[in-house]
Amino acid sequence: MQLAGGLGLFLFGMKLMGDGLEMAAGSKLRGMIERLTKNKYMGALVGLVVTAVIQSSSATTVMVVGFVNAGLMNLAQAVGVIMGANIGTTVTGVMIAINLTAIAPLAVLIGVVMISFIKRNSVKHIGQIIAGFGILFMGMKMMSTAMEPLSESEVFTSLMTSFSNPLLGVLVGLVFTAIIQSSSASVGVLQALGAAGAITLPSAIYVIYGQNIGTCVTALISSVGTSKTARRTAVVHLMFNVFGAILFIVISMLFPFAELVQRIAPGSVMAQISIVHVIFNIVCTAIMLPLSSLLVKVACKVIPGSDPVKSSNSLAYLDARILSTPPVAVAQLFKEVDRMGQLAKETLGMAMDALITQDNTKVDQIYENENTINFLNRGIAEYLVKINGLDLEDYDRQALGSMYHVISDMERIGDHSENLCELAQTLKKSKQKFSPWAVEQATEMRNRVEAMLEEALQMFASRETQPQMAADINRREEIIDDATQELKDLHIERLNQGKCSVVAGTVFMDMLTNLERIADHCTNIAYSMTNQKNHELQSTIPVEPVAVR
Repeated sequence: MQLAGGLGLFLFGMKLMGDGLEMAAGSKLRGMIERLTKNKYMGALVGLVVTAVIQSSSATTVMVVGFVNAGLMNLAQAVGVIMGANIGTTVTGVMIAINLTAIAPLAVLIGVVMISFIKRNSVKHIGQIIAGFGILFMGMKMMSTAMEPLSESEVFTSLMTSFSNPLLGVLVGLVFTAIIQSSSASVGVLQALGAAGAITLPSAIYVIYGQNIGTCVTALISSVGTSKTARRTAVVHLMFNVFGAILFIVISMLFPFAELVQRIAPGSVMAQISIVHVIFNIVCTAIMLPLSSLLVKVACKVIPGSDPVKSSNSLAYLDARILSTPPVAVAQLFKEVDRMGQLAKETLGMAMDALITQDNTKVDQIYENENTINFLNRGIAEYLVKINGLDLEDYDRQALGSMYHVISDMERIGDHSENLCELAQTLKKSKQKFSPWAVEQATEMRNRVEAMLEEALQMFASRETQPQMAADINRREEIIDDATQELKDLHIERLNQGKCSVVAGTVFMDMLTNLERIADHCTNIAYSMTNQKNHELQSTIPVEPVAVR
């Protein structure tokens, strides 16, 4: 019972510490993954740092599988990150080897005080790290204490000694790590056995090799149902660790590797286990990283063929596997919404081309874009529900709350663009066209609305609260409202004077209505990214009204 409780505390402490580190490094984590994974060596560094932060190589690898499945990272980039993740997972073992159990209760107290009584989120995150650190060591102590009587049992000692058999040791390490889905925790349990005197390094060394293979199971499971490239990523991870295990089994059988490590850290089995784990992953990475292209080729042989071209009705940046790292998931969500906005902008441009120039060659594309926008609206909304259940920064949570309104406005812009396309078809079927005056006014209104939409999308993409920019967009929207009404009144006069056909006049009036409503949605998008209401700020930039002649 004490052993189970100790393992529970150990796992909880590791998660609490990882969550705190992840929240503290959130924005930096996003930028690092986006910018530094193009080079495989930098990718390895990213994998190392990210895994050290989130305290799980399995989580990092699952996230990488998600990136590859979403098309955000290619297989060559993923290989470097995975190898770095294997090194990063040794950090927990190194911390345990230092053995700071004596200060663990104090660390828990300090961490809990920081979490409970200090309001600043940055301090709370540091408190999480400190408390998780203390709980991890308290769990470690409980496991070691629970295992001490086992060291006196001949049956248990005999069982531990049998692990010096390479096949049995690797199998035990593989199965145990696959069950608890954390090589860090699995190595931690092994270190607890060592601290209790229940196992020696010669018996533990093959178990360590098996643990490194067992950590691949999580990524293999997560790759089920993904693209072929994503499945190859999981296969590369498996090949890397299997190669390493075979290499070190041979080294351990032919050379006195265990004895060498025992000389480095005499008297501390915990430290010896940590050293073996570190050497295993660093040596394997040093050998395999330069040969990563070979691993990629082998993975392509194991899983042959190519992935089908992605349908436009698919999420380009979002994958459920990325949810395991909330800061990264938030960044990807912003990219997907920005993609939706750019698609709405493109659709508006094509619809206005069809209406003003009667170029109907892109009508099918307009309807296809509108279907994609509707799909993205549903897909992003579902992803928002999932991500809102995660532990997020207040800044991110507030932005995600606004995002529901943003995607709704983008979807409505797509609807109005579809309406404009239908108006273009009505005009063409009736064999009517706009007068030069109507073309001039329609073009000017179009330019104004498209400029508003571009500014609103830039404001959204920046993720910065810019109330003054929102106020300027609102000013432009007010001018468009006034111009719309003036143009409608003027057009009615032209209809009464017989200067315009009824069909063309009706289409022109409906066009103005749709453009005016698109401008409203642009203003909504801009203000969704601020905490201000439309009337709370006045624009300081003079904006000339739409010319009506």
